[in-house]
Amino acid sequence: MKRKGKWIVASVASVALIGGGTGIALATAGGDDSEKPITGSAFDRASAAALAHTGGGKVTDTEVGDEEGYYEVEVTLDDGKQTDVHLDKDFKVLSTVADSENETNDEG
Repeated sequence: MKRKGKWIVASVASVALIGGGTGIALATAGGDDSEKPITGSAFDRASAAALAHTGGGKVTDTEVGDEEGYYEVEVTLDDGKQTDVHLDKDFKVLSTVADSENETNDEG
């Protein structure tokens, strides 16, 4: 009878560990997706500001709450290079980062 009790305890402990490990893995892998796209009229205003700053190109990605500014707009220029334009809440350019060169050009 003692052996049966040990096996039950061991089985319950194994299930608890596997379940806990799965929860940790899901929390780590599927955690907070901080890259939320810009939507609605904010998208239109952010895109216009970024394209005016870069002198053209195509908006290929956007993000709200970026660490460098309130908005981030990725613009692919006509020559294929990509530039991230960081904007404040009023859609004013804070900085730009050329993705291929990783150089920052601060404004003002």
